[in-house]
Amino acid sequence: MPRPTRHQSSAAPPDSPAAPPASRLLLKERAYRDLKELIQTGEITQESLLSERQLAELLGMSKTPIRAALENLETQGLVTVSPQRGILVRDLSAREVAELFDVRSAVEPFVVGRLARRSVTPAQRDALAENLRRQQAAADAEDALAATRLDIALHRSLAELLENREMMVWLERCFDRLHRSVLRVNRSAPGRLFESCREHAGIVAAVLEGRPEDAARLMTEHLGFGRRFLLVGDTASGDDRDRNSKRPPLLPGGSE
Repeated sequence: MPRPTRHQSSAAPPDSPAAPPASRLLLKERAYRDLKELIQTGEITQESLLSERQLAELLGMSKTPIRAALENLETQGLVTVSPQRGILVRDLSAREVAELFDVRSAVEPFVVGRLARRSVTPAQRDALAENLRRQQAAADAEDALAATRLDIALHRSLAELLENREMMVWLERCFDRLHRSVLRVNRSAPGRLFESCREHAGIVAAVLEGRPEDAARLMTEHLGFGRRFLLVGDTASGDDRDRNSKRPPLLPGGSE
């Protein structure tokens, strides 16, 4: 029997009708994950007009998993699929940004306030500190993409420590929809990376030191500043921005 080649395989392609259902499901998940990554990082821009065929070629798969992924992304408000115009990345309106921050501001201060009343394991403490160290390194390098990913990862990690699955569903939706907008702001104003590091460090310190009121207050202030930054830009003076951008964040237990 001849050896299967790229064009002649003894197995059905993973997204073909003959493929096992589990294989097709995994391919749909990969298509969704990869497309979301391309959208959130700005590799697929708002100006791009793409078709299912182009996306299938880009990801090296058929249109079936692409179509399923696009349906999911459209439901989440990340893209608009139009038979006439093609696939467009959706930008958030000012109202949507405000509403997403309303949700986060209602949930995340509660999360850190509750966490500050609990004991955090040494492994969890180390993971939070490591995230802060990596955020500092990303800010030093003005790596907005890495810093944005670590920013969201820290907020996600804090929420996951509370082990409330319903809460995580709502927060994940907020994180996914805001990712692209936050990244765009971080790329245009790298000084914000340092400010965000300091704010995160203060929140984590309050949680680890068992100060629930401070943790909730600092999270509220942090989200309020982030909201204003996305909606109206940095309102600080140029001197203030320059001074803040050069001040390193405090890790838990550190000092100025």
